[in-house]
Amino acid sequence: MGKNMSLSLFLVIFLVSGFLFLRYFESHLVFYPTKEVQIFPKDRGLDFEDVFFKTKDNIRLNAWFIPSPKARLTVLFCHGNAGNISHRLEKILFLHALGCNVFMFDYRGYGLSKGSPSEKGLYLDAKAAYDYLISRGIRPKQIIGYGESIGSAAIIDLASTQTMAALITEGAFSSGKDMAKNAFPFLPYWLFSLRLDSERKIKSVKIPKLFIHSLNDEIVPFEMGRKLYNAAPQPKEFLQVQGGHNSCFFDSEDILREKMAEFLKRAAQ
Repeated sequence: MGKNMSLSLFLVIFLVSGFLFLRYFESHLVFYPTKEVQIFPKDRGLDFEDVFFKTKDNIRLNAWFIPSPKARLTVLFCHGNAGNISHRLEKILFLHALGCNVFMFDYRGYGLSKGSPSEKGLYLDAKAAYDYLISRGIRPKQIIGYGESIGSAAIIDLASTQTMAALITEGAFSSGKDMAKNAFPFLPYWLFSLRLDSERKIKSVKIPKLFIHSLNDEIVPFEMGRKLYNAAPQPKEFLQVQGGHNSCFFDSEDILREKMAEFLKRAAQ
């Protein structure tokens, strides 16, 4: 009896410890923040405002607002899970060249933003960025939501509850569940805490949508991007590009420039 109880206690401790370790590992597997801001827009000849604002739960976030003369649209950019805003300067230049204001912010725990990253934090941070733009006098119908990789989950969540002109996603996945199954097919999904259920939320997003996904994406399978697109209501477009998850934007830059210029022109009407 004593040995059986000891064995049972050992198994319980082992399973609980494994569960807690997995939850800790999960967060560090998903979020790769970099604190050091390596370059600023001014280093590439762009005027910008270095902005700080607070979230609903009182976390101080950092962002850049890059104005474009006579811009009719402002791109609210939610970046991917690694680095910080200084690693997206080429995308800022690209969007700025299309005649848009660009507002790119760092999630909590990234760059100069305070706090620690989490799924709930992603949504609170995106909402705070949106509210900041509104506070500047930018109207909801002048805002283009842009989500890169995990940033797509943040911007889709925002678009499901807030008004904006249009939505663009790049390398988006359908849900955390699908990503977990793809990465860890031998583990039951209920062990993971992250939901990131964009497939469910996109069903309520009625604005024009452009889904960009590479056929060669080695991190978020192409089929997952199509699954998200299929779940979305009209109006919607899907742009298939070439290149890796983190390189397709530049590998397919000419195709993207033409499609996005056309998409943004319609959104501004």
